[in-house]
Amino acid sequence: MSENIVQSQSWPFREAERIAARLKAKGKTEALFETGYGPSGLPHIGTFGEVARTSWVRKAFTDLTGLPSRLLAFSDDMDGLRKVPDNVPNKEMLRQHLGKPLTRIPDPFGKFESFGAHNNNMLQEFLRAFGFEFEFASATDYYASGRFDAALLHVARHHDEIVRIILPTLGAERKATYSPILPIHPRTGVVMQVPIDRVDVDHGTVFWTDPETGTKFETSITGGSAKLQWKADWAMRWYALDVDYEMSGKDLIDSVKLSSSIVRALGKEPPVTLTYELFLDDKGQKISKSKGNGLSIEQWLTYAPKESLAQFMYHAPQRAKRLFFDVIPRATDDYINNVQALPTAEKPHENPAWHIHGGVSPEHAGSPIGFTMLLNLASVINADSPDMLWGFIRAYAPGANAESYPFLAQLVHHAVAYNRDFVAPTKQHRAPSEVEKGALLDLAESLKAGEQAQYPGETPAETLQNLVYAIGKRHPFAPLKAWFDCLYQVLLGTHEGPRFGGFIALYGVERTIALVEDTLKRWEAAA
Repeated sequence: MSENIVQSQSWPFREAERIAARLKAKGKTEALFETGYGPSGLPHIGTFGEVARTSWVRKAFTDLTGLPSRLLAFSDDMDGLRKVPDNVPNKEMLRQHLGKPLTRIPDPFGKFESFGAHNNNMLQEFLRAFGFEFEFASATDYYASGRFDAALLHVARHHDEIVRIILPTLGAERKATYSPILPIHPRTGVVMQVPIDRVDVDHGTVFWTDPETGTKFETSITGGSAKLQWKADWAMRWYALDVDYEMSGKDLIDSVKLSSSIVRALGKEPPVTLTYELFLDDKGQKISKSKGNGLSIEQWLTYAPKESLAQFMYHAPQRAKRLFFDVIPRATDDYINNVQALPTAEKPHENPAWHIHGGVSPEHAGSPIGFTMLLNLASVINADSPDMLWGFIRAYAPGANAESYPFLAQLVHHAVAYNRDFVAPTKQHRAPSEVEKGALLDLAESLKAGEQAQYPGETPAETLQNLVYAIGKRHPFAPLKAWFDCLYQVLLGTHEGPRFGGFIALYGVERTIALVEDTLKRWEAAA
């Protein structure tokens, strides 16, 4: 184990230390990581975030301890379908099966043996598309095969104790019917939330009454004839599989506490857990699938590469973050900077790119041009195709093409799409003040005169940036940031942008001079 790993302050290594301590205390030599999935809907951006973050912790655990581990992606596909999703066909058919386990409902898409099987397949394809290493587990398979039978009988023996743990958290109506054991109706197939009249631990059955017909039933707890209410189910799974680590969202804090209490009642310690913050929309409101106020993974990947999404998910998981379109450029540029710094980093384990790429410094992952820079270029030239950007890129970086810079090629396509949908419709230039006019004229004249003396070791972009900075200092801007606000808002029609010297180098000195002069003439004519 290297000293860098031991001293790493990155959050995945801090989590790995907690897991290592748990295994040492229990005398285990292999760790089980778990992520849970409710398959009533299709995989979404939160699914990616949870599996990605868990995978980073798992990799850190491996490097820290050298011990083997597994990641189990567990689908709660025995849950009863509570409502018909909005994004599926054959809704009327699904309404006839409300309350049944998803694996006992026909597939509305007509491709698989059940709705649960369809969504489980989508989950696995989704995770494989991102290169995650995992084992898939189906609640239906685990219940029906008998794999959970011993744990279910153990739950039955502790039935009343579990009820006492849960009851204080319930309303009066739910208290009257609560049991951790939910029998599946032998005639209708519906998961029943009914009072349990009696638990027969010796025979492994529960007695209950159908509230609609008054018919009394005795149902086996084992073999898939019943399932557990989800907090008890979560706890039972931790108990049965001896799960070592699982993370979940802030909205499940109380559930984690209750499930942990149930595990202890069953005689084991709960896993190490991490609570991550939920995402907010552009107005600071919690994202809700029913409201549709968030950003889908398909939308993110339309406008930026998957690595940028991983960068967004890596940063400060326990801090609430806005998940909207305007965070994409920053996340993309943060990733580009991190992956560029990775090969020479003294402490690579502190670099998010190390975690994103599984500890390997990838080839051809970076870009000589930032995403925000490309967006500004696309905005100025009104780019509607990648070819329009490539002409400028080749002048800036001779020999650059899609083959030599494959990641840059992705960025170019994304920049055209992002500019088309978000930058161009909102672009709004403002008139310059008298001070700003003077500074802009100074910029144009200085560029014409070739005042930018390049010092040894400097790139043209750095030389131009120094010139831009010097011009700002020559004029009464307070603070100096106001000069750069002028450049973005007056010349580019945006509120922010990249280092302007880099933009000049990419766009071209002569074109920048023309841009400044044309802008000033336009506002003079409008005055």
